[in-house]
Amino acid sequence: MTSLRRISSKVAFAAIALLAHGVAHAAVLPDDRADVLYHRYDGGGVTIDGPSVLLRKKFAEKYSVSANYYMDMVSSASIDVMTTASPYTEERTQGSLAFDLLQGKTQYSVSYTLSDESDYTANTASFDLSQDIFGDLVTVSFGFSQGWDEVRKNGDNAFEETVDRRNYRFGVQLIVTPRLMTGLNYEAITDEGFLNNPYRSVRYLDETSARGFSFQPELYPHTRTSNAVAINARYFLPHRASVHGEYRYFTDTWGIDANTASIGYTHPWGKRWIFEAGYRWYDQSAADFYSDLFPRADAQNFLARDKELSTFTSHMFSLGATYELSSLGWDRLRRSTVNLFYDRINFQYDDFRDITAGGAPGTEELYGFDADVFRLFVSGWF
Repeated sequence: MTSLRRISSKVAFAAIALLAHGVAHAAVLPDDRADVLYHRYDGGGVTIDGPSVLLRKKFAEKYSVSANYYMDMVSSASIDVMTTASPYTEERTQGSLAFDLLQGKTQYSVSYTLSDESDYTANTASFDLSQDIFGDLVTVSFGFSQGWDEVRKNGDNAFEETVDRRNYRFGVQLIVTPRLMTGLNYEAITDEGFLNNPYRSVRYLDETSARGFSFQPELYPHTRTSNAVAINARYFLPHRASVHGEYRYFTDTWGIDANTASIGYTHPWGKRWIFEAGYRWYDQSAADFYSDLFPRADAQNFLARDKELSTFTSHMFSLGATYELSSLGWDRLRRSTVNLFYDRINFQYDDFRDITAGGAPGTEELYGFDADVFRLFVSGWF
């Protein structure tokens, strides 16, 4: 369970979200479709790539079933690994099954996801409900997810810990005018159990060491509660173009506050092309128990040196293109598209230092890196 797993999960979420792009709100079931995707993340000494397949099918205009399979291969020589361990590779597989029921203007959804890798297994069950009201101008939704995770440690068969996760969410989507849609979403997450990384260490000043510092295992609190609220809007322009934006604020009991702002533009070209461009800014403060360099061993009750818990800022620029293919002559295939998306992400850390660069402890240069994300997928509607 390394920080790579979190990166991998983010890539997986982006990939699956793209595959699910176009799913309707309440009162309309998603179309029958199949998607095959390949994604690749490359940055900071980490490479993550693999395929994903998504299938959806409606029955009697009232029921819908979907299944997704996702796999990624992780190859890591990141700064975290290079300072305390050796480069490694691992594989993660994930499968999910979802069922939707439409009754009038109410849609019920249940799903189950299983994710497994050599040292971490995650089980998640979810329930969501959405309801159209006020003449279909407003959609209200809420959901709940329960997760049961098992944390292991490669090379230590006796190590086994658990994590209990709960996610509560609420949203309102409003059609303000024929051209303007807005939304408000709230999410609360509670985590309890072994929340730190069994491999990761923190460093502390040590005059007896030739480097001037030594390492000890990190230690996190066993509980974490986070809250996030987001507002979004989409405005439809002439010629089927649109512009959209979102702002999200996040806070948690570990002392992290984060802000995310994004804007995007979609522009059709002719009958077959759709082009997209976007920008996202993210900024967060450090956890209360984070430090790049502690003054001594066991300096406080909780200790962390995970750069994802540090103070940092990221900028992401995105480009995408969708091309609708000509008829393939298949009776059951109504339409199909080829889609390519590219993200360029820059990470800059304010209090995490690159100790591989050398220098006196606490004066090394601050760390930063760029990452590239590619997603290529084919979609078919039946």
